[in-house]
Amino acid sequence: MKKIIYFSISLFLLCSCTTQKKLYSWGKYQTTSYNYLKNSDDKSTQELIKTYQDIISKQTGTRGVVPPGIYADYGFLLLQTNKIAEGKKMLLKEIALYPESKIFIDRILQKLEK
Repeated sequence: MKKIIYFSISLFLLCSCTTQKKLYSWGKYQTTSYNYLKNSDDKSTQELIKTYQDIISKQTGTRGVVPPGIYADYGFLLLQTNKIAEGKKMLLKEIALYPESKIFIDRILQKLEK
């Protein structure tokens, strides 16, 4: 009986030591988005744009897709920097990848057309 208990405890300890791979890779998103919100200058905007591009091009998470909201945030930032065609394209990619965002993003697109 003691052997079964020791074996169970050993097995539990070995299984609990493994790490799980993250679903998404975020790159330097946390730092650059904070700097953008804090400073709101051209340098922080360009750094945030580069971070978005890195996240989109180098996704290493287990799902292999861009995290939710990244295309939308990137598209909205592009719209604010007068890159309207590219911004709309990113917003539409967000809808294609995450259909639940359609209601919100459609409102943004409707306001652009006015």
